[in-house]
Amino acid sequence: MVMMWDEISEQPVRLMKCYDSNKETIKKIVGEIKGKNISSVMIAARGTSDHAGMYAKYLIEYELGLPVALADSSIVTIYRRKMNLKNSLVIGISQSGAAQDVLEVLKDAENSGALTVSITNDEASPLAKGARYHLYCNAGPEKSVAATKTCSTEMFALANLISEWSGNEEMKKELLTVPENITKLFDKKDYIISRADRYRFMNECFVLARGINYPIAIEAALKFQETSYVKAQAYATSDFQHGPYAMIQKDTPVFVFAPNGPSLKDTTSMIEKLKNSEADIIVFSNNKEVLAMGNISYEIPQTSNDMISPFYNLVMAQLFACRLSLAKGLNPDSPRSLSKVTITR
Repeated sequence: MVMMWDEISEQPVRLMKCYDSNKETIKKIVGEIKGKNISSVMIAARGTSDHAGMYAKYLIEYELGLPVALADSSIVTIYRRKMNLKNSLVIGISQSGAAQDVLEVLKDAENSGALTVSITNDEASPLAKGARYHLYCNAGPEKSVAATKTCSTEMFALANLISEWSGNEEMKKELLTVPENITKLFDKKDYIISRADRYRFMNECFVLARGINYPIAIEAALKFQETSYVKAQAYATSDFQHGPYAMIQKDTPVFVFAPNGPSLKDTTSMIEKLKNSEADIIVFSNNKEVLAMGNISYEIPQTSNDMISPFYNLVMAQLFACRLSLAKGLNPDSPRSLSKVTITR
């Protein structure tokens, strides 16, 4: 039994449990936000949780027009400097809730008068108790070292908070369709398995996206790194155009997240450039023309814009990474030299 695959498969159920667990708390948070002069947001996290935070950064800036900073925890934990966060919402994210550096950022924020929210998968954790409000992933035990369902539930909690805050009723409704649409993705598991197996000899690759799917590119690269020991590098397509593109040569594997939406034009231009360089292109998209441009393509559900597509790209990348690890004869549940909880300061 592969726990990672099973935990990926749990996500539709867990997303709905996450929604049900937090909908009342989210209303309370938004009520307090609207009673304060919140002018900025700071998000503190590490690893996969940091990528969920990056997703929220894009979403908050898009929906609410507020600047969002990703916290450098060392300012508080190592350099011992105090931050002026009086008019800020500060969000701390940790699957285990045991991230000491994230907790210290939240404590510093509380002392400066910020409104604090934590997101964890453990209601009894220090981080859950260390913030004014707590959003519970309710993802169930995650035993595989590689985080999957905890990442998607973190993102889901954040997306539901932001859609309530912004009053975007269309987004709120579309978020509720995500679990069912993910279930439909699992109908394609045989296709995913057969296409992933051809990359069992892959030792390095690039993962590209633009806009709100850029955090998913980083998360996908991390999954390739930790489960298959592939030297995966993630870039925004806008950055990859410059110096990094010189690394592309014939048959270089390049994964590209290219959903319909404002980012599609730039991403399509990159795919065309990669084709001219004879790269081996793996496309994730809901655009038929773009899907046809890949050496291998994975179709995701249609969305109203870029803001929802990260959930589908995330799950497809997780499935690919898990199957790739197995094709290489590795155990994705127990990557070498890694443990489930890592404590940093």
